[in-house]
Amino acid sequence: MEAIVLAGGFGTRLRAVVPDLPKPMAPVAGRPFLEILLRTLAAKGFTRVILSLGFMAEKVVSHFGREFCGMELVYEIETTPLNTGGAVRAAIGHCRSDHVYVFNGDTYLDLEVAELERQWQATQKVQIVVRAVEDTARFGRVDLAQSHIVAFREKGAAGPGLINAGCYVLPAAALDAFPLGQPFSLETEFLIPAVQTTSVGGFVTQGLFIDIGVPEDYDLAQSMLAEI
Repeated sequence: MEAIVLAGGFGTRLRAVVPDLPKPMAPVAGRPFLEILLRTLAAKGFTRVILSLGFMAEKVVSHFGREFCGMELVYEIETTPLNTGGAVRAAIGHCRSDHVYVFNGDTYLDLEVAELERQWQATQKVQIVVRAVEDTARFGRVDLAQSHIVAFREKGAAGPGLINAGCYVLPAAALDAFPLGQPFSLETEFLIPAVQTTSVGGFVTQGLFIDIGVPEDYDLAQSMLAEI
């Protein structure tokens, strides 16, 4: 299996905590966060990872090289910010499979990969991983019916519900209509229109989910991920 990890963001909200590193290299429990993420992907059966990099890319490349935990690492380094969609569009060109998993480089997700792979094989359609949380206000809400995404709702809706966990399964040709090198949002310019016009699968994960992109959750990750 192949994965794309989006690890090119500036990490503005963590800049005061980690001023001299790209966000995915922020130390968590004594290791770069990206190392924890990659070890988890290797344990889940991934054999090839395309790392989409930008800000301070050289720090990631020099740390990991071309192989880590038995996985081949491929680098796609953007010279200008491409947003999430443009970054995936560039990285997906390196894929050899008919589908690819996409992960955020600042989110730890203990995903049930084998189950999600079965759902992909049964449908061959875009899959969005969702997670139940106690308060969706920070994230925005996702509506699910019979394993299909039916709507995205804006941030601000409080209370328990499902959120986008920042992980997707995409057919290798999913973004062919978008020009290479042009920035666009994967979420607002591809996924939301896809939900409105086609059938998009939703996979509910029960796994541990933590986004280190804000200081309070970055601090929480130090203890939550210490044993991983």
